[in-house]
Amino acid sequence: MTEHVLIVGGGREVPGLIRDVGGPDVATTILCRMDFVPKIREPGQHDRVLALRSDAPDEEWTALAAAVHARHPFTRVGTFGERDQDRAAAVAEALGLPCHSPRTIAYVHDKHAMRRRLAETGVDETPVARVADAAELRAFLTEHGTPCVVKPTQGAGSFGVSVVRDIEEADAAFARAARDFEVIPDAGVLVERFHVGPQFSVEAFSEDGEHEILAITRKYSDPVGFVEVGHVVPAELGAEQSESVHTYVRRLLDALGITYGVTHTEVVLTDGGPRVIETHVRLAGDEIPYLVQDVTGVDLVDCVVRQTLGQSVLADIRKTLADPAVDRRPEAIWFAVPRARGTLTAINGLAEAAALPDVVVAEALLDAGDAVGDLDSSESRAAFVRVRGADAAEAVARAQQAVAGLEFAVKVVGGDPEGAGEWI
Repeated sequence: MTEHVLIVGGGREVPGLIRDVGGPDVATTILCRMDFVPKIREPGQHDRVLALRSDAPDEEWTALAAAVHARHPFTRVGTFGERDQDRAAAVAEALGLPCHSPRTIAYVHDKHAMRRRLAETGVDETPVARVADAAELRAFLTEHGTPCVVKPTQGAGSFGVSVVRDIEEADAAFARAARDFEVIPDAGVLVERFHVGPQFSVEAFSEDGEHEILAITRKYSDPVGFVEVGHVVPAELGAEQSESVHTYVRRLLDALGITYGVTHTEVVLTDGGPRVIETHVRLAGDEIPYLVQDVTGVDLVDCVVRQTLGQSVLADIRKTLADPAVDRRPEAIWFAVPRARGTLTAINGLAEAAALPDVVVAEALLDAGDAVGDLDSSESRAAFVRVRGADAAEAVARAQQAVAGLEFAVKVVGGDPEGAGEWI
């Protein structure tokens, strides 16, 4: 049977891989926002690319997909990035095709809805509220105490996140979370209890309601804005701690109605057990899928592609996880952040870092001409290095040392000449 996959939104290399893996018997149509069209890799390899304005209603997305479906029926719907997963779910439901349900996507994207659902199912009862202004935020802090996390209701990449440890910080925290970040929708501001403990992410893959945990990733974040600055796979946890995380995440995925696909779930391991930060029905960022592949042998990108084409992958995942031939030494990634405000002109030392023992890759994230400054989101990071080690601690130390050897040339603009006479 010829497959016709409707790809809603982006997906970086995944749409092209669907064509490559599926071969001549696979057709692909991309349905996306107009501003995404220039980002499509090799658009000519797809049967059609359909674009709408970003504020087009769901009904318009569905009508356009239905018009194509009437002439060239879709057999699958794929959605691989955060943006427009809600549109994918709406289109799939209207056309009677398998996909995450609109309700599941609402739980995943709306952190307030997720918290309510987890409380209803007894998975997690973290106090939470959506607040309309700084006064409502102060009222929540008065009732539940500090510390609390304040962040956009929807979003990723640590945009607008801060921890309030004193009620006097409420105004600044609300303003930070309520900013227009462009890359995330304006869905309001959320406040919830801040859980104390080390942070982890859990990379899992689901099929027919079964959830296989591939890895627990230890996360290292900036203490102010919680931007992630490093990761290591696998995290050094005891058997009991690992099992508690596995059990908790499986319960969470069941509660949110996630039955298939890759998931990336961020948790804090508190004294009372795991507590979720957020979950995503997509591949992790920050090179984590590649760390997982190196350490476990499982290519998560390939699994996503093959499952989208209707193939069963869970048995292959489990076989690879049990393969004794896989080099399972831990791998860490560490990000470099220039300690200067200005315009980046050069990054020196990447080739030298790449030549160090057990370095997997050293790569720039910013180009000459890009602005550098505060560490306020994941886009503030300028470069990274990935390194293997005998254990997690050694892998992290090697990655940090390699990053420390990088040098950043930054052009810093001086003060306003017209105001020079005002200084005393």
